[in-house]
Amino acid sequence: MPITKLDQMIEHLKSRPAKRVVAAFANDSHTIGALAGAMDAGIVEATLVGDQDVINGVCQQEGIDVRRFAIVHEPNEMAAVYKAAELVNTGVGQIIMKGLCSTDKYMRGLLDKEKGLMDPGAILSHVSVIENPRYHKLIICGDVAVLPAPELKEKIAIVNYMIAVAKALGITTPKVAIIAATEQMSYKMPACVDAAIISKMAERGQIKGALVDGPQAVDVAVDRESAETKGVTNPVAGDADCLLFPDIEAANVFYKTNTKLAGCELAAMVVGARCPAILSSRGDSTKTKLYSIALAALTAK
Repeated sequence: MPITKLDQMIEHLKSRPAKRVVAAFANDSHTIGALAGAMDAGIVEATLVGDQDVINGVCQQEGIDVRRFAIVHEPNEMAAVYKAAELVNTGVGQIIMKGLCSTDKYMRGLLDKEKGLMDPGAILSHVSVIENPRYHKLIICGDVAVLPAPELKEKIAIVNYMIAVAKALGITTPKVAIIAATEQMSYKMPACVDAAIISKMAERGQIKGALVDGPQAVDVAVDRESAETKGVTNPVAGDADCLLFPDIEAANVFYKTNTKLAGCELAAMVVGARCPAILSSRGDSTKTKLYSIALAALTAK
């Protein structure tokens, strides 16, 4: 059965061996608390890379037993990021997580050609899974955070990343909508042209494991009545699992409208590296942090 609610990931993971998260420069209560909560849920184990004295102090202040974690002492921020990547590359961990390090240093560590986590030709992107109470299942979307204006090659990569996430959620044949401002094919709109190409590629078997259609406006993708009214009757319309947005502006507005105005819960991670990469912020809710760790654990190899 496919996972249709984010909390179902937790129960699903309890029956699996726990994956190990390696936290880069884990000197803060935000990171340590999130990992302690995920460990309480029984879904991961954790290694903290950072200043051991600071980590001990944070755990004492937060009432967390520091002995629950494996700790690798590295007080330098950038060196801690590289050390975390090394632990993943050598098989110690299966997931990497941003700690107190800045986002630019974290991403630099992932992308480093010698010390990082990228294979040649790989494309780094971001996948979000949104639970909206007005929709009958989870919505998988990209890219809301990493690629500002994805070109066709990058859009194809995002589609494949979303398909992989959907399959990890138990969706046998994900339905992918390629989003544009309209469901009508307009050669003057690059988003429509890219959508048509990607849809035809899927039809020809160049993108496998999913039903793909586009261009589709958002209302056509997620509302069956709108799709029928507009005469769009393919299997994806009104029942999409995955939404590929034309650029980061459209994707980010959709993401934040869902979370900030509609009160939706979500999970999110960076994909395209050798392992899932968690990029949470202090503004994320406790549930978002837990769900993001769970999503990474669900997709980790």
